[in-house]
Amino acid sequence: MSDIRIAIMGAGGRMGRALIQQVTATDGCTLAGGTDAAHHPDMGRDLGDIAGLGHLGVPLTDDPLTLVTKSDALIDFAVPQATVNHAALAAQARIVHVIGTTGTSADDDAKLKAAARHATIVRAGNFSLGVNLVAALTQKVAQTLGDEFDIEIVEMHHRHKVDAPSGTAMMFGEAAADGRGVSLSDMADRGRDGQTGARKTGAIGFASLRGGSVVGDHSVIFAGDKERVVLSHVAEDRAIFAHGAVTAARWGIGKGPGLFSMADVLGLGNGL
Repeated sequence: MSDIRIAIMGAGGRMGRALIQQVTATDGCTLAGGTDAAHHPDMGRDLGDIAGLGHLGVPLTDDPLTLVTKSDALIDFAVPQATVNHAALAAQARIVHVIGTTGTSADDDAKLKAAARHATIVRAGNFSLGVNLVAALTQKVAQTLGDEFDIEIVEMHHRHKVDAPSGTAMMFGEAAADGRGVSLSDMADRGRDGQTGARKTGAIGFASLRGGSVVGDHSVIFAGDKERVVLSHVAEDRAIFAHGAVTAARWGIGKGPGLFSMADVLGLGNGL
């Protein structure tokens, strides 16, 4: 069997560099190429040089269409508009599209869902095994504990992150909402400042911290009157996300069209 040809969309960013390293280190995979915005300062540079691996003979490009035609799978950590465009290309080519992009709008989400009618899309707020286990536990705990336990989700990332709450925090929020049988859009409280009044019963709160070089810290807090249950995950290296994304790309080969999650890839099912 020939190697799986994987392209990195958003290859010039922090996750892009980690993905280049992971793809080149994974048996059975080969780096098809990488794209980023035309104004990226590394445009035209070799991907191996960008990732600190030495020359690979694969330049960073701003031409996703050509790259898609020679790829079996895309791993995408780009900006929302670019990811939506990539999804349309993946749908036309009938290939695997692994999406880790966060900060998408409802309209973006609808377009990604439509693309999944033709492409194999694996989408996750986070690709680590530990995070997905915490999400499954969050759903179970939320299902077990009643509204007398308030849910708060706290996340911290590096100073350069541009969206909030993080995709992982939203993933935990969705898991909590699913556990309680409610809609996150109805129950989310994403910002408090000034005279906000008493906490709404059943609300799922979010707090976002930014600073330093933090890769990703997340806690889901279930706060009762006399006790708290805290589920936490600390990411120490982006390599865990890159490993999970490449695992998802390999899993998607031959699966056929559909919108899948990392829970599908890891066989976690709905909850524990």
